Order: sequence, then structure tokens, then C-alpha cells
Amino acid sequence: MTALPDVAPPSGHPPRGGVRLRALVLIRWSAVAGQVFTIALVHLGLGYDVPLLAVSVAIGLSALLNIAVSLGRPASTRMDDRETAIFLAFDIFQLAVLLYLTGGVENPFSLLLLAPVAIAATILSLGPTIALSTLTMLCIGVLALYRQPLPWDGVPPEFPDNYRYGVWAGLTLTTLLITLYAWRLAEEARQMNDALAAAQESLARERQLSALGALAAAAAHELGTPLSTIAVVTREMQREVESDDPLREDIDLLAAESERCRAILARFSVNPAGDESDTYTVVPLPALVEAAARGAGREGVALAFEQGPAEASGPAAAPHYARSAELQQGLGNIVQNAVSFARNRVLIATCWTAEWAEVSVSDDGPGFSEAVLDELGTPFTSTRQGQEGHMGLGVFIAKTLLERTGGNVSFGNAPGGGGRVVVRWPSAVFKAT
Repeated sequence: MTALPDVAPPSGHPPRGGVRLRALVLIRWSAVAGQVFTIALVHLGLGYDVPLLAVSVAIGLSALLNIAVSLGRPASTRMDDRETAIFLAFDIFQLAVLLYLTGGVENPFSLLLLAPVAIAATILSLGPTIALSTLTMLCIGVLALYRQPLPWDGVPPEFPDNYRYGVWAGLTLTTLLITLYAWRLAEEARQMNDALAAAQESLARERQLSALGALAAAAAHELGTPLSTIAVVTREMQREVESDDPLREDIDLLAAESERCRAILARFSVNPAGDESDTYTVVPLPALVEAAARGAGREGVALAFEQGPAEASGPAAAPHYARSAELQQGLGNIVQNAVSFARNRVLIATCWTAEWAEVSVSDDGPGFSEAVLDELGTPFTSTRQGQEGHMGLGVFIAKTLLERTGGNVSFGNAPGGGGRVVVRWPSAVFKAT
């Protein structure tokens, strides 16, 4: 059982964006419809004086650009970060022009400037999001200083400078808050999705390996009979062919190779660790732990195994559990992680009571720092991130897989020093098996 390597997307943040052109086009059409309705209501319904020509040009330009974009590319096109940022930047600029023509930050609809920023924070990477947020704050600052009169029935009201500056400060701070808050939450969701995808991929590979193991066991069983027949016929030919016959050398070679094939198949049939047949489907937990740790050793680091009931009054027999790729992959990765940090020894202890069963993996290395302990089990957390392909997904994947088996994973440091990972399953999990 080989431990799971840290798997991650390429270095740095993976490309975000990826939003369909159709979604952005529909959002813009909704904005255009809302702008037309609002201008019509203000001018015709309320009788306010609105610079219709300039406002119509700004709205019409947005509609024409939307038509051009829709006709130029398929609606299902996935747009990258740069294209999406340019798309949203135009929306910010167009809305800023409309607000300039209708009162600037005094216009109650100035809050709509926050919409493109919120969209950007949820679908774009950090760089384009910061650029669009900066553009929005610049537009807010300009609108606080320069604007056409607010449409009004009669003489437009004059707001004091302190009010306009207060609106400017509020919109600017809200833009910053939306950028930081929405982008951070969206980034965590994206990282979680990336990590879960990597876990699914690793588990799929492990299941394929398990299927190959079962296929090898079946092949060994099926090939045993024809190989025995070949061996019998070969021995008969050896008895009948003289030692000086030209065919004698070929017959001896055939006998030797058939014996070699039988030896290989015999190894398959007597190695339970490599057999996923029904005979080894449900095995004692200590055997599963040893199978998962096999192959995780490193030169100079010894693997030590301990097992037994945690209480003298507890059951003497170890609980049995169904062999699963999740359990072996998760335990194997934890053991591999301990071996990589250990100085000389890794202790793998399995104990149980009538209520629970537990596997603890302890090493004599430096242990976990307090800062790392708070983040262990989350995606892209590693003290070796960026070194030799370590991207901080190994522990997350191991924790995810083991929790799927019904276990609870906790991280800490052993009393004598070194890291310690404990996996505990309630007895109900084993009873269900």
C-alpha cells in the first residue's frame, strides 16, 4: 500500500473565471432593462427632468455591445479572467456615466456600482478583483466631486458637502468590504472544490489498483489448471526425449519457464495483502493498519506496531472491518506523512474497547507547530508547501477519506514530543460491517 502523495493544481492560484458568456450577457440585459425602466419611470411617471439623449446613448451603447458580443461568439463560450474583467469594467464605467448624468453619489441608485464588484469577487482571481474594485472606488470618488444635477421636480435639492463625502466614504468602504469578504469566501469554496476533486481522483486511482489486485488473484486461480497441464506434458516429453536430442534444450527451457510461472502464481495466492477476493474482504483492524502502512518506510526510520484492548475488561479480539480503498489510502497517507518527519521511529498503535476502536500514529520528529495545528485538515495547508511537489493536500485527503469510513481524525503532539494523529471509530461502524 503506497501512501498518497500530495496532489494539487499547478503552482499558484488556478485560473478562475470560467464563467459562461451567456451568464454575463443575461446579467447585462437585465441591467439594461432595469435602466430603461428606471429612466422611463423617473421621466414619464414622476415628471423629473432627465438628460434623455445622453442617458439613451449610454444605455444604447451597452445594448449594442451586448448584441455584438452575443453575435461574435457562441453563448456557451467560457471566458477567462481577463475577458470577464474587461466585460465587468465596461459595466462599471457605463453605470458611472449614467450616475454622472443623474446626480452622482446623491442618486439613490449609486449603490448599483457595488454589483459588478460583488460579481467579480465571486468568479475572478485576486488580481482582476482588485483592479475592478480600484476602478469602482475611483468612479465613486469622481462622482462625489463632479456630477450633473439630480433629476427633480423643480429646483434640485442642494446636499451639504459633508453628506456627499459621507456617501463617498460609505460606498468606498462597502466596496472594500465586499471585495475582501466575498472574494475570501469564494476562494475558500474554490479551494475546497479543488481539494475534493483531487481526493476523488486519488480514490479512483486506488480503486483501480484494488480492481487490478482482484483481477490478478482471479487470473492466478484460472491459470493454475492450464499451467499444471503444461507441466505434466513437459515432464512426459523430458522422459521420452533423449539427452542428446536437439529438442531436449527447448523442452528443458519450457519446463523451467512453466515452473517459474507456477511460482509467480503461488506468490499471488498466498499474499493476502495483494488479494481483494472475498476471503480477505473483512479482516481484523490491526491487519488493515499493517497493510496500509506497508511501503511507507524510509531508510533510517523504523515502523513499530502495537495492538491490544485499551482496557483489561475490554474484548480481547480485535474488531473486524471491511477492506476499503478509503481506509487504506487515508491511513497510508498519515503513516507516510509521519515517516517523512520522523527522525528514527514511527509508532502505530491500534487499541479498542467495546464502544470504540482507535489507531494512533506517532513519530519522534519536531511535531506540529501551534499555527499548523489550527489549520491541519484544511486544503492547501502544509509546512512543506512548494517543496518537492508538496502542495498541502495530503492530510486533507487522508482526513476526508477516513471520515467517509465513519472515523473521527484529530491532530496533536505526543507528550514526549513529535506529532500524533489519532483516528477513532465508534463500535457501531464495526458492527455494521
